[in-house]
Amino acid sequence: MIEHIVVLGGGAIGSVYAAKLAARHPVTLVAREAHADAINRHGLRLVGREPATHRIRAATAIDEIAPNTLVLLTTKVTDSRAAVAPLAGRVRGDTVILCVQNGLGSEQIVKEAIAGRCLVLRAITQFGAVFQEPGVVDFTAAGATLVEPSARSAEIAAVLSGAGLAGRVSDDIKREIWRKLIFNCVINPITAIVGTEVRGIADARLDPWKQLVVDECLTVAAADGVSFDLDFVATIAEVFGDARTIASMRQDLLKGKPTEIDHMNGAVVALGRRLGIDCPVNAALVATIKAMEARVAQ
Repeated sequence: MIEHIVVLGGGAIGSVYAAKLAARHPVTLVAREAHADAINRHGLRLVGREPATHRIRAATAIDEIAPNTLVLLTTKVTDSRAAVAPLAGRVRGDTVILCVQNGLGSEQIVKEAIAGRCLVLRAITQFGAVFQEPGVVDFTAAGATLVEPSARSAEIAAVLSGAGLAGRVSDDIKREIWRKLIFNCVINPITAIVGTEVRGIADARLDPWKQLVVDECLTVAAADGVSFDLDFVATIAEVFGDARTIASMRQDLLKGKPTEIDHMNGAVVALGRRLGIDCPVNAALVATIKAMEARVAQ
């Protein structure tokens, strides 16, 4: 039975999950120093969908893992290895690490770092949030949290659901990973390049560009054993046309931080190469975002 929860990654999504879980469970949020200090002084303030101030414990590191701990890894995939490495010698056989992250195969980084010392599972979140300032997060969208099947997954899903995070065990997590990956491969780089909020992706003038990205992704997905009967371009416009948020990739560029492009479009290009499939449009997006990263880092 899960007795303790550590949310490892105090960005926007991690903060929302920590706030909601803390209403029912002992939770520690591991965050950067300024965010942790603000939370410990004044609480974690959510604005947007569910405005409230939550009193939770925040820290900049974890010294030990208590028995029956669930670790939610909510860092960017680019930070996974550094975040998990200190835990490798501290996890227990009853620890579970749930990777609530973007990208294709992001959980493999954690499995390699942990080297079989505990159970590592993948999850997909449909929640959305924007980090405003230390101690304050804008909670913008709610949905479900999809967990890959395992002997512990039903228990984890129940904990998430009890906190209002709509936990569900997915019968086909690979398909759900690809679904979100395709959304991200379209929305993140294109809105970052064009310089719009997420709702800007619904601009019909961008449809030919979006369709090229989707077509390459679908070809690689099919070769990977996943197929869809879904008009992704139309669905993206319908679902995200009113989204007054900024995609994570554009947020990273605005802050001068590395993006997750290698784990989104770059992952499609890399898998396509291994499967003998050329993905020139996704490769061009990777190159463009890399150039933008280099420019803002100067």
